[in-house]
Amino acid sequence: MIRAIFFTVAFLALQLITGGVVTFAVSYLRGRGADVSLGLQLLLSTSLSSLVTIALFLWLKWSSVSRQYLLSRPWAVLCWSVVASLGTILPSLLLQELMPPLPEWWQQLVDESERQMTELMNMRGGYFLIAMLVPLAEEVVFRGAILRALLQLPHNRWLMIALSALLFALAHGNPAQMPHAFLVGLLLGWLYARTGSILPGLAFHWTNNTVAYFLSKLYPDPNIELSDVLGHSPRAVVMAVVFSLFILLPALYQLHLRMRRSA
Repeated sequence: MIRAIFFTVAFLALQLITGGVVTFAVSYLRGRGADVSLGLQLLLSTSLSSLVTIALFLWLKWSSVSRQYLLSRPWAVLCWSVVASLGTILPSLLLQELMPPLPEWWQQLVDESERQMTELMNMRGGYFLIAMLVPLAEEVVFRGAILRALLQLPHNRWLMIALSALLFALAHGNPAQMPHAFLVGLLLGWLYARTGSILPGLAFHWTNNTVAYFLSKLYPDPNIELSDVLGHSPRAVVMAVVFSLFILLPALYQLHLRMRRSA
């Protein structure tokens, strides 16, 4: 348990340290007349944080990487992980919209975070960072290190998965995203616990972030809701969510069957 908390604190500390280093460097460059945009600063900060996190966790063997699972050719598991991720998108959006209003000061922080994310997505290389590098860093930390450490404890496996999902949700820092992050963390934890590999979770995570990226391009207004996209029809919203469940539930069943064979 202590190791899991330590890994979480280390992950957050690396984000703060690398962010501070980039902020200092950017302030120095701006002081010398360089024009460094907020988007570029965020791109550099997030890239450095992700790369340092991956390198440090692997170098210190807090997380491990092995080709063993990939050599089993788990292509069906990876494909069904992508399908399952697609099935979570609309229910997660609806859940986020149903969250109670935040206090004004907290909402301002959330709005600023979303503004920075929009800036980052609009940068060249933003997709690679958001959809590939950040998911890889998070899977290395939260499944490859934190959950792996928790699963070694003599406790109920689902309790450990839930704890790792809670840490994953809290690390996001945005209350509006936490329910989604917690539920996704449960699925990602289940994938890791069944396979012993971060690859299925990485496929799931990549799909989730890819959809989020392109949705932000199609609908740049961060305040747009699911009902706005679906013609302000509650019935259309319900049907869309039900349709998503018809994608998600069969995908989870297929994963249940196929991960048994691949594990």
